[in-house]
Amino acid sequence: MTAPVFVVGELPASRSEFVLEGPEGRHAVSVKRLRTGEEVVLTDGAGRWAPGEVVAAEGKDRLVVSLGEVVEEPAEAPRITVVQALPKGDRGELAVETMTETGVDAIVPWAAARCITQWKGERGAKALAKWRSTAREAGKQSRRVRFPEVADVSTSRQVAEVLARADFAAVLHEDRDYGSEPLATAALPATGEIVLVVGPEGGVSPDELALFAEAGAKAYRLGRSVLRTSTAGTAAASLILGRTGRWS
Repeated sequence: MTAPVFVVGELPASRSEFVLEGPEGRHAVSVKRLRTGEEVVLTDGAGRWAPGEVVAAEGKDRLVVSLGEVVEEPAEAPRITVVQALPKGDRGELAVETMTETGVDAIVPWAAARCITQWKGERGAKALAKWRSTAREAGKQSRRVRFPEVADVSTSRQVAEVLARADFAAVLHEDRDYGSEPLATAALPATGEIVLVVGPEGGVSPDELALFAEAGAKAYRLGRSVLRTSTAGTAAASLILGRTGRWS
């Protein structure tokens, strides 16, 4: 079993003794029940991390850790971004959780034309905060030290701008009438950014498909079955991770 991961605001520049407090310290001491001599990893969630050994557990929320050298983990290549249409209910958090565990680098919430769910005002802010919290917790659980970036919710035109900057852009679409090709045989870049667009349960509208095609994105399909919006991103990202060697 690999060492559990805990998030800190900032890591010291060199080897030192570090006190993990607050919610992370409480989780380490009261939930994980870590004890002297056990190994941990502390990270800022942005690629910097350090191995550590527990020196002492104090009270209910203080863990004293002897830290090793701080390591800067390079970003993975190619970078994988998933544009995720807003699903109904809590399926959005499910999508974020599984995509984080899989290895996606960035997630863009998308208010597609056919989304039943719409993020507006305070409700939208809370939903976005949930997605970001889910990415953080799933990142820790899957032992990542570089968590996915969860962007602000985007309109279709803003998504088109993201696609226009990509080195490879794919709209997941099961309908062959739209000229969709197998994602499994698409020519992929070894570096740069790959962007995958996952539509809502009602599908990507013809206007959105035309807008994204104008930005350079083509339609691709995964397989014969039609996946739900909350699982399609994870399935597509897994395929890309295997084909690009990131899962080698």
